[in-house]
Amino acid sequence: MTLPLMPKATAVWLIEKTSLSFTQVADFVGMHPLEVQAIADGEVAQGIVGYDPVQNSQLTREEIARCEADPNARLRLLPSAVPQPKGRGKGARYTPVSKRNDRPDGIAFLLRNFPQLTEAQIGKLLGTTKDTIAKVRDRTHWNSANIKPRDPVILGLCSQGDLNAAVIAAGGNPSATPAPMEEGEDAA
Repeated sequence: MTLPLMPKATAVWLIEKTSLSFTQVADFVGMHPLEVQAIADGEVAQGIVGYDPVQNSQLTREEIARCEADPNARLRLLPSAVPQPKGRGKGARYTPVSKRNDRPDGIAFLLRNFPQLTEAQIGKLLGTTKDTIAKVRDRTHWNSANIKPRDPVILGLCSQGDLNAAVIAAGGNPSATPAPMEEGEDAA
C-alpha cells in the first residue's frame, strides 16, 4: 500500500478541513486511529502545518465527499504521474579480515565448478574485484600456491540462495554442484 506524501501533515489537514472519521483518516495515512485522535485533540503534531492532498493531486474533492457520506468507505490515493523511486541495492559487501584470505579459495571453486558465471557475477557474489578473479584464474595471484578451491557457502562468503540464484541467472543448474574436494586431490 502506498501512503500519501507527508502522512502526518496530511492527517492534520484532513482532520481540520473534512468531517472524515478518525478510522478513515488513519487508514489513508497509515496511522493508528488513536494517533489520529491524539492529533485532533492537540496532543500530537503541534505546530505541523496541514498538507493539502487535493492541491497536491493525491485526492479529489469528490473522493473526500464520497467518504464523508459513507463512514465505511475508504479514501483511495490517486495514481501518481511521478515514478516511484527504486530501492537501493545492498551496496558493497564487507568481508571480515579473518575471511579475506578465504576469498581466493571461493573464487577458484566458482571458476572450476561454475564456468558459466561471469566475472561480474562472481564479483558481486563474493564481494571481490574482476582483477582478483583474473589473477586467480591465471594463477598470478600473490598466494596462488596456497589456493585450494573451497565452497564459498561453507566459507561463509555467500549464502546458498545467492549462489543458486547467480547460477540460475547464468543459465546453469545449481543442483549440479560437485562435492567439495578432499585435501589430497589435484586443484586443477
